[in-house]
Amino acid sequence: MLVDGFPTGGLAANCYVLAPGRGGECVVVDPGEGADRGLAELLERHSLRPVAVLLTHGHADHTFAVAPVCGAHDIPAYIHSDDRILLTEPWRALGPVGREIYGQLEMTEPDEVRELTDGTVIEAAGLQLRVTHTPGHTGGCVIFGADGAEGAVLMTGDLLFRDGIGRTDLPGGSEEAMRNSLARVLAFDDAAMVFPGHGPATTIGRERAHNPYLRGLAASPTKGL
Repeated sequence: MLVDGFPTGGLAANCYVLAPGRGGECVVVDPGEGADRGLAELLERHSLRPVAVLLTHGHADHTFAVAPVCGAHDIPAYIHSDDRILLTEPWRALGPVGREIYGQLEMTEPDEVRELTDGTVIEAAGLQLRVTHTPGHTGGCVIFGADGAEGAVLMTGDLLFRDGIGRTDLPGGSEEAMRNSLARVLAFDDAAMVFPGHGPATTIGRERAHNPYLRGLAASPTKGL
């Protein structure tokens, strides 16, 4: 499986492309601010054509370029129903300061938006991507999982980072929900590759052993979800 990406915007949110290999269709994950420019270079480098945009959650640093990317390629966007409102009203996720930052922007949805729920399987670009609802950072956070040649590939958004996790103190966040979601993702095998919303890639095994936020947390595929 081909997974490649680059950081976008002032918060360096990772935008990724996933494909079975070079020279075919792909999906785009989390096109943040300015992603349309970097994405064009990445698509040309690998001779790829996007067929869908997948959003791990609704925060603007991960969704800022979703409408232009979808519009340029005439493709749908996928987002959990609980976060869909953030596509047009991103300040809701940041409280009063959010309206100061985004309140003057006219944010629009892509022409086609498909809502996700826990357990949804997206078949696109020759891939099968399983959706796991993982609230805690926002109410509509999800991870996307696919089977690669060497094990599972997980796009974890702002749930799980290398040596860290997403914050829970913004509107829609919940520390309890975050712990339940982290317990669920720990049910994946140690070899599962983690491509987070910020920072470098890692594995479930490495985070299980070294991430301080996971200490004492037992894997639970269904706990609280």
